[in-house]
Amino acid sequence: MADRPAPQVYSIAAHRGFADALVAGLIPRYAEPDFGLARLTLLLPSRRAERIVTEAFVRLSGAGLLLPRMAVVGDLDLDETLGPLLDPLGAGEDIPTAADPAHRWLRLAALLGEEMGAEAPTTPGLLRLAFEAGRTMDRLAIEGIELGDLLQERVTGIVGELADHWKNSTRLFARVEARWLAELEARGAVDPPERRNRLFDHAARRWHAAAPATPLVAAGITSASPALARLLRVISETPRGAVILPDLDLSLDPAVWDALGSAGAPAAAGDPPFGAADALTHPQYHLKLLLGRMGVARDEVEPWHRAGLAAAPPERSRAISNLFLPAAASAGWVALPAAQRRLSGVRLMQSAHPGEEAQAIAILIREALEQPERRVALVTPDRGLAARVVAHLRRWDILADDTAGLPLPQTAAGRVLLQLAEVAGHGAAPVALLALLEHPLVHRDATRAAWLEHARMLDLALRGPRPAPGLTPLRDAVERMPKGNGAEEFRAWWSEVDATIAPLIDWPDNLPLAEALGRLCEVGEALCGAELWAQADGRALSALVEELRGAAEAVGTTLAPDELTAVLRDAMDRVAVRPPWGGHPRVAIYGLLEARMSRADLVICGGLTEGSWPASPSPEPLLPPAVLRALGVPSGEFRIGLAAHDLAGALGAPEVVLSWADRDEAGPVIASRFVLRVEALLGELAEAHREHRAVELARSIDRAAPAPLYPRPAPRPSAAQRDVPLAVTAIDRLRSDPYQFYAQAILGLRALDPLDAEPTAAWKGTVVHKVLEDWHKAGGRAGALLALASDELAAMQAHPLVRSLWWPRLAKALEWIDAEITALAQDGRLVVASEIKGEMEFAGVRVHGRADRIDRTADGALAVVDYKTGAPPSGRMVEQGFALQLGVLALIARDGGFAGIAGEPDIFEYWSLSKTRDSDAFGYRFEPVKEGRKQSGLPRGEFLERIEAYLREAIALWIKGDEPFTARLNPDIGGYNDYDQLMRLDEWQARGLAEGEQP
Repeated sequence: MADRPAPQVYSIAAHRGFADALVAGLIPRYAEPDFGLARLTLLLPSRRAERIVTEAFVRLSGAGLLLPRMAVVGDLDLDETLGPLLDPLGAGEDIPTAADPAHRWLRLAALLGEEMGAEAPTTPGLLRLAFEAGRTMDRLAIEGIELGDLLQERVTGIVGELADHWKNSTRLFARVEARWLAELEARGAVDPPERRNRLFDHAARRWHAAAPATPLVAAGITSASPALARLLRVISETPRGAVILPDLDLSLDPAVWDALGSAGAPAAAGDPPFGAADALTHPQYHLKLLLGRMGVARDEVEPWHRAGLAAAPPERSRAISNLFLPAAASAGWVALPAAQRRLSGVRLMQSAHPGEEAQAIAILIREALEQPERRVALVTPDRGLAARVVAHLRRWDILADDTAGLPLPQTAAGRVLLQLAEVAGHGAAPVALLALLEHPLVHRDATRAAWLEHARMLDLALRGPRPAPGLTPLRDAVERMPKGNGAEEFRAWWSEVDATIAPLIDWPDNLPLAEALGRLCEVGEALCGAELWAQADGRALSALVEELRGAAEAVGTTLAPDELTAVLRDAMDRVAVRPPWGGHPRVAIYGLLEARMSRADLVICGGLTEGSWPASPSPEPLLPPAVLRALGVPSGEFRIGLAAHDLAGALGAPEVVLSWADRDEAGPVIASRFVLRVEALLGELAEAHREHRAVELARSIDRAAPAPLYPRPAPRPSAAQRDVPLAVTAIDRLRSDPYQFYAQAILGLRALDPLDAEPTAAWKGTVVHKVLEDWHKAGGRAGALLALASDELAAMQAHPLVRSLWWPRLAKALEWIDAEITALAQDGRLVVASEIKGEMEFAGVRVHGRADRIDRTADGALAVVDYKTGAPPSGRMVEQGFALQLGVLALIARDGGFAGIAGEPDIFEYWSLSKTRDSDAFGYRFEPVKEGRKQSGLPRGEFLERIEAYLREAIALWIKGDEPFTARLNPDIGGYNDYDQLMRLDEWQARGLAEGEQP
């Protein structure tokens, strides 16, 4: 056999700038007169790399040039397919078609459900497990590992020593993969990674047997899969062919290179491909693995001597090499000369939190753009940080696009679909429904203003506790709205909305996923029209929906309505919507994958914290790490090495800023291990590399002059404005916190309940009063109260959760009321009125209110009763004049203010429905009368006289007088806090009266 040709493998050092250096060398080497580079075929790792290299050709070609044919080998992390060069239409009958990823995902979930039986999780959990199982199958396929390898003795021996849950999960994985592969074989298909491997081998055999007539160059490819490594070896042996690697460290000491570990080439037969001591986290490890699988020694790799336009000083590569030395070798840092530790042009920027970090990065970008032709790139795996920077740059009208894209759920079209799913899953709950109806894509036409006005009217109608699921409670809420003020137009609008969203409501317990997607799209198009699919996010959503719908029809996937949102969100999270061209030409924002091969004059590496860069290794849920190592699959730490290589490539730029924050939204974080290495390498020189100026500017850019101190509000309205009638429920506010009375009675402001609010005391009180009113009007028949209460809760269409939590307490309290009234009736005390309105003229002011109940005793006196769902006011509150409602109602009764009722009130009772202090029983009576052993309250004989005095004083001071309505006049008196924001309480309360403020 003839000797194999020597491989032509090159490395472009980190400081040279890969894309520009690559093009600078390709043009003189392969350009031909009249043809340029048209005869050259250039293999690149991804579409993004193809764009970067094309831009480099434009920069360096001068007067113009015919570009080479560029094909991509496909990066599974970017979800790209092989270029047409490697996946032609006639690839051969021996290469089966690839299985549809969505079909595989749903089918694996079905197989897992069948295998797990009763132990299977819910549909969203099952689909997540299926996705992870598919990823594990892909990892095994990329490494050329077959199902039979799981049965090797060295693997089964490891499984036998593991915990039971790992044994069970390994068996589960093997059974599911066996069934899936059998289905693929029956269909004549293979998984996408397997087809990819076969295409690589097909091309390698073809080119090895007959080298192409035109040159082949593979550049920037770092994937170390065995099939791709074999293809790269063949390319390196073709005439005028070459393989060009990024950032392979040719200057690394041989002893350190050997210390990286076996890297897929075990020293002895039977040893695992990856040793326990392998330096998987080193940035050169995956390149050593690639060279080993190519059968190329590092000594055979030659340096690529061309440099790019944005090259860094040559000593930078040496410093990067020293920076990432393995732990044992890094002990030699102390003896390194300054030239080998020099990181000139590299700055370290430490911020307090992500918001400050993003603002500082935006300032650095803004300053860099002041220099003509200067290019800036932000590289970060933190998409939240990238979004903050994009927003901050808009301050200066700099439109920067995040080329890593947005997850589909964060786009406008994606949110529409998820909100439709939430409406379906939660039975048209108010929050989900209003979020959908007010979405920017809904009725985005000339009618949008009227549409939003009606949506806000619906918002007001649905305030308070969540109604029962379905459209019927919403229809009733719409009908209860008062007439006038556009009510008829609103009801017509609601009829249109009702008919539109009806297909989303009242789904069966299990609905086919394909049908569910069809209903969502039908309603989405009815609300949004063609706008839903018109933009890039809509097109991505359309592709995903069609893919899922076709796969779901084939598999027969079903789910419950409340599972739909989680399933769709998981599927959409895996789709990134990348922006079209149109951002600032000299600003780029990259993720780690997109940044490979790119170069700029200033590179800012943001989000350098542990768990972000590098990301925390994620374990496989079904196969234990020990089994993966035995099979020859790199562990999760392998990706830390890739992240280190990404940083090493970024450090090759002329100017670099390494940025991190001390905390994130959840709490304190740890700076990245890479940052700690940089600080350790620099030693005492680290302080000179700190970037303080940008951080200080970030802190001061939005720092306004201190606002003047806001005083305690004490408005003094005019006499005409003060002259308002007094509701008995507002008198207590007037005396304890006059400002709240001013806001409510004079300004006419009312607090709105939130949507989906917790049942408030006022809401519970409304229910109780309505139940008791109906019961009394029906004759107060013993035993009928609970039935009436149940009917009333059903009529109010309270949410089932509210009813189930509150009903037991309410039922016990109502039983007590029924029994108590029956017992009092036997003693001659009878109910004469309930929920009755009354009023009186007092000191020139109309005082009005509603009495919950008025009884007449056997001796003809009146008993005034006030129901409380919680604890009643204490006797001391009544004694001090801060709980006057009960007494003022008694005054109205004394003056004949309640129609048909005459007599002298002598009993003043609170009937509380809350739990008694001494037992678990619900319901008790309390009279704030100071008699017997009571230490507080008003004497019975003075009760009305004292109440009258307090009322007269309040009217004289605030209604007829000129007293200011001071906020929190009596801060120790608890009460409502509806107007705390209006009075800006937090701005002055802490100061109190220390600064001499007068109430």
